[in-house]
Amino acid sequence: MKRNFVFFFVLVLLAGLAAPAAFAQATGSVKGACKDRDGNPIVGATVEFLSSETGHKYSLKTDKKGEYFSLGISPGKYTVTLRKDGVEVYHFNNFPVELDEAKLDFDMKKEQASAAQGQGLSAEQLKQVQETQAKASKDKDVVKALNEHLQTAAQQMQAGTFDQAVTTLQEAVTIDPNRDLLYFKLGDAYRMSAPKQTDPAEKQKRYDASVAAYQKAIELRKVIAADPLSKEAAESPQKLAAYYNNLAEVLNKAGKVDESVKTYGQAAEADPAHAGQYLFNSGAVLTNAGRVDDALAAFDKVIAADPTKADAYYWKGVNLIGKAVTKGDKMVAPPGTSEAFNKYLELAPTGQFAQPAKDMLAQIGAAVETSFGNKKKPSGKK
Repeated sequence: MKRNFVFFFVLVLLAGLAAPAAFAQATGSVKGACKDRDGNPIVGATVEFLSSETGHKYSLKTDKKGEYFSLGISPGKYTVTLRKDGVEVYHFNNFPVELDEAKLDFDMKKEQASAAQGQGLSAEQLKQVQETQAKASKDKDVVKALNEHLQTAAQQMQAGTFDQAVTTLQEAVTIDPNRDLLYFKLGDAYRMSAPKQTDPAEKQKRYDASVAAYQKAIELRKVIAADPLSKEAAESPQKLAAYYNNLAEVLNKAGKVDESVKTYGQAAEADPAHAGQYLFNSGAVLTNAGRVDDALAAFDKVIAADPTKADAYYWKGVNLIGKAVTKGDKMVAPPGTSEAFNKYLELAPTGQFAQPAKDMLAQIGAAVETSFGNKKKPSGKK
């Protein structure tokens, strides 16, 4: 009896020692390599294993060789997705994971060739597709880099570090010399850096560089505007006008008044809907240059393009005052002077030039004759 008890005790002990093995979790492992269409490793990508049964997800990172590996993956069917920078590159459905090691490679060149065969593409057609996709991928990277440069340059100009902005935009131009916006912003950076120069020669050099950059932007934008298939063609009138406007401004600052006025006219022609503003700018340039008759002609064009532009009437009046003569102790202004100031007051009764307009009317002995605030009150009689 004693011997049987000992034998039974040993069996129980052995059963107890074996018990934990029955509760051990059964898992598998996965590994693979990820390559792009050119056979290069896809580094820093994410390989997601999403269980079709439980919804549990495992996220694995690729190393510098484009490889990934993980233990402890529960058996089952998975949707496996390769993502780069958050964008899906490719995926497999119903990939099985078992207790042994499962291997799944992402070879985008191979997958693309398989897709082409399924679509009935020839080797030459497949090559064209690959080249198109490669170009699209490269363009995407270029655009990203250019946007980063533009953002940096904008921050630098806002901070007043214009020389740094010039350097940043020059780098952007070397990345892609066919983007009109880059030259436009480069023109802005040069233009705004010029007044900070104490050396007159250097200041003029900056203005000349600004002119050249704006002219290049205009040249490139005209090419886009002339292409009926370009998606940007519709935007060209407004962009061309803005380019001409800034070019005209820097020409004026460089002392080239006639070229500035001509360029403002080109801006007005490019964008007729906003011609009034561009013509107004030319009138301002001529006023500051003391060319009264030319300025009057310019402001008349502004009024014809936009009869509601109050400031055009005010500056027309100012230029007419410049032609006034003195008779005895009285100032006699040319015809139309009081009408110009009164029209301004009618359109902008509380505008920034309202008081100066009234003062000039008083100076020439003219009354304020606008309908604003001068409506007759009802007499009360029935």
